[in-house]
Amino acid sequence: MFQSDVGRKARELYEARIRHNVEAGNRGRYVVIDVNSGDYEVGDDYTVLTDHVRARHPDPELFTLRIGFPAVGRIGGRARPARS
Repeated sequence: MFQSDVGRKARELYEARIRHNVEAGNRGRYVVIDVNSGDYEVGDDYTVLTDHVRARHPDPELFTLRIGFPAVGRIGGRARPARS
């Protein structure tokens, strides 16, 4: 699968089968989804989650989402108010 296909499939799985199981009480945490099996894991460290899913599935196609946010992270810093 191309990367965009993996992302599309992961978002479809999240909306159809995962979101209702994980959203309550997990805002800001990560969900790593194997788009081949539909298996997923939720936690605070997506590298650990990736290792857990890989241990269960030898050749996964993984995608990470941050629960309650449009992106996993951000690039750059925050704008600070100007000092006088």
